[in-house]
Amino acid sequence: MIIDKDFRVSEIDKRIYGSFIEHLGRAVYDGIYQPGNPLSDESGFRRDVTELVKELDVPIIRYPGGNFVSSFVWEDSVGPVAQRPKRLELAWESLEENKVGVNEFAGWAKKAGSEVMMAVNLGTRGIADACNLLEYCNHPGGTKYSDMRISHGVKEPHNIKVWCLGNEMDGPWQLGHKTMDEYGRLAEETAKAMKIVDPTIELVSCGSSNRDMPTFPRWEATTLEYTYDYVDYVSLHQYYDNVAGDTEDFLAKSDDMDDFIRSVIATCDYVKAKKRGKKDINLSFDEWNVWYHSKEAEMDLRKNQKWSVAPPMLEDIYNFEDALLVGLMLITLMKHADRVKMACLAQLVNVIAPIMTDQNGGPAWKQTIFYPYLHASKYGRGTVLKPVVKTPVHDTAMHDNVTDMESVVVWNEEKEEITIFAVNRNLKDDLELTTDLRGFEGYKLIEHIVLESSDMNLTNSAGGQLVAPKTCSQSEMDDGIMTSLLHAASWNVIRLGAR
Repeated sequence: MIIDKDFRVSEIDKRIYGSFIEHLGRAVYDGIYQPGNPLSDESGFRRDVTELVKELDVPIIRYPGGNFVSSFVWEDSVGPVAQRPKRLELAWESLEENKVGVNEFAGWAKKAGSEVMMAVNLGTRGIADACNLLEYCNHPGGTKYSDMRISHGVKEPHNIKVWCLGNEMDGPWQLGHKTMDEYGRLAEETAKAMKIVDPTIELVSCGSSNRDMPTFPRWEATTLEYTYDYVDYVSLHQYYDNVAGDTEDFLAKSDDMDDFIRSVIATCDYVKAKKRGKKDINLSFDEWNVWYHSKEAEMDLRKNQKWSVAPPMLEDIYNFEDALLVGLMLITLMKHADRVKMACLAQLVNVIAPIMTDQNGGPAWKQTIFYPYLHASKYGRGTVLKPVVKTPVHDTAMHDNVTDMESVVVWNEEKEEITIFAVNRNLKDDLELTTDLRGFEGYKLIEHIVLESSDMNLTNSAGGQLVAPKTCSQSEMDDGIMTSLLHAASWNVIRLGAR
C-alpha cells in the first residue's frame, strides 16, 4: 500500500456513522427507556445505554421508523403521557402505548449527543401531516402546532434538520405502498411544502429497499425525476445474511454493497444530466447491517404474541464473522465518502443492534459488531485518502476476484493522525502488509488494534465479552515504511500520528 496526502477522495461527513431506532421490539421500551429500573434516570431512560451510545459517538439517529412510520400518527405521541392513546401497530403487529414520543425521543437524543433524522408518514398519511409535524418540531412559536409544542412543555424548537420522505415505499410489505410515479408525485409535493415551512431542512427521498428489488434502479430514476429539485439525498437499504453457512462468500458481500452504491450514484447522475441539473444528489445509506439470526423467532412472535407490548423481536445475537462483515461494510461506506454523506447502522439497541439489554432489566452489554462501529466512528473522522493497493485475490461461491485485504485510509489533518482500517478476509493465510508512508514525514506508529478469533461463531453476552479488541505488536515502522502482520480473518485498526 502506498499512501499520499494529495490523493484525496473526500472529507467524511460524520453522519456516515449514524444509527437508527424504531418503535419495534425492545428498541425503545426496555431498550433506551425503562422507567423503574435503578439504571434509569428521572425521565425513565437507561443511563448505561445512553453512555454506550455516547461511547460510540453516534452523530445522528433515524426515528421513528422504518416500517413503523407508515402508520405513525405523530399527534398520539405528544402531550400528557396519561392521555395518549394506545394503538395497534400494524407494521410489527404489536401494541404501541405511546409512552415515548417525539419530544421524549428528541430529549434523549440530545442527552446521547445525537441529532435526530425524522421520518414522515407517506404511507397512510400525507402532505399536511408532514408539514404539521415539521411545524411542531421546528417553528419557534405563534402558530397552531408550534404553540402546541410549547403547551406540552417544550419551549425551544427541536430544529431537526434531516427529514426522510417516508420509508421503503417501493416495498409491497409497506403500509400505503406506492408505485414509482405515485411516490414520486407525493414526495415532490411534500418536499415542496416542507421546504416552505422550513427552507433550512435537508430531505431524503426513498430509494429502493434493497438492490434485489425488481424495480431497482428504475425506482430511483423515476422518482428522482419528480423530486430532484427539492431533495438532497436518496436512501439505500441493505441487509446481508449467511444462511448458506459459507463464511468466505459471506465476507465478500461488502462487494455487493459497493456495486449497489455505484449503481445508485450512476442513476442519480443520469437524472442530473437528463434534467440539466447543477447539483449532485448524495446518498443516505440509512439502513444497513447483518440480519438473519432472529427471523424464525420473529415469525413465531408475530403468530403467538400478536398485539403485545415490546415483544423481543429481531434480537440477533451477532458472532465474530458478523463483526468482520460490519467492518467491511464500514470500509465500503468510507470509500464512497464523496457521495455517501449519511448512513445508519440499523438498529442501535436490542433490535439487530450493537447494544443489548437483558430482558430481566439487567445491565447493557456490547455485541461483537459494537467494536468495528466504535473504531470507525472514533478514528474515521477526517479525509478519506485513495491508496494504491496491491493485494492477492480469491474467488468464492458467488463472487470473483475478491480482494484478500480490503482497506481504507483516513487522514485527520487537524489532529495529524492517520488511521488504516483493514480486513484480511482470507480465512486461512496471514498477510504481510507493507505500507509506504514516506509522504507523511515524521509520522510514527501509535497503536495496532486487532479484532480476531479462530471461531467464526463466537458471540458476546451479558456474562462475558469473548470477542473484544486488543492492542497488538504486529506493526513496526522503519524510515517511512511500515510492516504489519494481518492475521487471517481479522479486523485491523492501525493508527499513526505526527505528535
